[in-house]
Amino acid sequence: MHNHIRLFLRSPFFVFSLILLLKIMMTHTVIFGFEGLWACVITGLPSVWVVFGLIEWLTRKRKWLKYVIVDLVMTAIYFAAIMYYQYYGVIVTYHALRQINQVTEVKGSVFYLLHPYFLLIFLDVVVFGLLFFFRKKTRSSGKPNTRFIRYGAATLTILSVLICTAFIWPHRESMNELRQAEEMGILNYEMHAFFGDQKEPLVQAIDITAEEIAKLKGIELKADGSPISLDYWKAADGRNVIVIQLEAFQNFLIGLKVDGKEITPVMNKLMQDSLYFPNMFQQVGQGNTADAEFIVNTSFYVPPNGAATDEYTNKLLPSLPRLFDQKGYRTTTFHTNEVKFWNRKQLYKALGFDRYYDKTFFGDIDTVKFAASDEVLYDKTAAEMTKIQQSGQPFYAQVISMSGHHPFDLPARKVRISLPDRYQDSFVGNYLIAQNYADYALGLFIEKLKQEHVWENSLFVIYGDHMGLPIYSLSSQDKILLQEIYGKDYTYAEMMNIPLIINAPGVTKPAILYQVGGQVDIMPTIANLVGISLQNNRYFGQDLLNVKHNILPEHYYLPTGSFINDNTIFVPGNGFADGEKFPLTHKSLQETNASEDEYERAKKLFSMSNIYVKQLPKHD
Repeated sequence: MHNHIRLFLRSPFFVFSLILLLKIMMTHTVIFGFEGLWACVITGLPSVWVVFGLIEWLTRKRKWLKYVIVDLVMTAIYFAAIMYYQYYGVIVTYHALRQINQVTEVKGSVFYLLHPYFLLIFLDVVVFGLLFFFRKKTRSSGKPNTRFIRYGAATLTILSVLICTAFIWPHRESMNELRQAEEMGILNYEMHAFFGDQKEPLVQAIDITAEEIAKLKGIELKADGSPISLDYWKAADGRNVIVIQLEAFQNFLIGLKVDGKEITPVMNKLMQDSLYFPNMFQQVGQGNTADAEFIVNTSFYVPPNGAATDEYTNKLLPSLPRLFDQKGYRTTTFHTNEVKFWNRKQLYKALGFDRYYDKTFFGDIDTVKFAASDEVLYDKTAAEMTKIQQSGQPFYAQVISMSGHHPFDLPARKVRISLPDRYQDSFVGNYLIAQNYADYALGLFIEKLKQEHVWENSLFVIYGDHMGLPIYSLSSQDKILLQEIYGKDYTYAEMMNIPLIINAPGVTKPAILYQVGGQVDIMPTIANLVGISLQNNRYFGQDLLNVKHNILPEHYYLPTGSFINDNTIFVPGNGFADGEKFPLTHKSLQETNASEDEYERAKKLFSMSNIYVKQLPKHD
């Protein structure tokens, strides 16, 4: 009897069960915290034993080697879940495999999020790998399985499958992916994501009309389907349109002073002379910056799975570039990185841009991160815009800044501000320094446009693409600094909040407009200002100058089913009833108000956008 126990304790089944148990607990602690730690053992081990049971049932040779291979695969899944959550706040699935080719470009961000103790998760894999390399005995075939072991392994496999199914089935309809992963177990959740049926569409393509979209958003239209109010209609007609997308630029930066020092003096001054929307929110998905380009130019939401640059770029997308092309504009986009990054070459073709300017145009001079600095971007872009204007043709141009990219480790030669000691060597401090430089470079751009007389002939739109400070990976020091900045805890409302500034010299009057908006609203707002009718288009945003109430479906960085209304961020649990409400920064907890009707309408809008884009014709 003691001999059997001793043999079992030395068996690969027991050894690797114990190893993976520790990894399950480590992953759960990083993502979900210590609460429910032992529950993760119950959900996690059966999914491991399904595979281990198959090895014991079917394998007679090289059993240890097969255990090591399975251990490596499962460890990679847990490691990916930890790393992905640290930035995105969601659980990674197989859909993200299409992003692997982007990793080398953003390796700085990856290494920043890679805490050394995370690498301990691979320690056993390294040890066993060395043993296999140096010890032939370890690679021996071992003794054949007895009939008892095979029958026992088959029984264990079947029981484990039933247990896994029991954890997956009750939670398969949950809207909140984080809640799903916690209640199913990480591996069970991954299996559900891979094999699970896609949810039935909430609407049919034929039902996606402008009137139905307006009804779901609570927008009133005239009998002919046109907007009731048209303030600023054609106010910037015939002007160049310059859209600036600032990398990782959050709204709290505007007006911020640290011990009397302005962090973004250029944006502060611009805000005082512009239409400023302080209650704007990001709506990007897996594609981050590229997703923001997609949303702003189409007024569609991101796809349910994957980045828009992967899922939608084979479509002939209705877009701002195409609308401006019909008005006789030249349409261009400027980005210092290679156009293949995030599949932008296909994105720009799908959006209908006349020309893109990428690394081939900007070169490798004065590099910051993985491309030329914002100073180079703006200098060469301003020169090109001057040439286009001198040709007599108006232009629509989108400019993508890059120097404020995560992890914000700006080269010393670009640092232009000195922060107090409490900010030194902190993530928040590095973020402020990087955005201070991005603001400085933007100021040079504006001055050059004014010198070349492009500024006074243009409509200038500037917004942040996505958050820079993910709530999921902040240190205790960073949280203290943000609490000092905000005067309150840093929550989803602060993380998702980006600015929008609109300036048409001589046309727009300085004003702070407090209505809630999202990136999906930028296209219809621009269209109104330049006098482009969207009556024959399907779009999911609204003109922020004429519609004061909003509902914004959110899908990434927040669980599916989340939405933002005029005062609240709502995050579902398994559904609406067990969801949470977070007040927007300018509201109090007592003012939060989210209804189940809004929840259902937000889900329907998100589904509509995906169905509509999917049925669009393909481009050549």
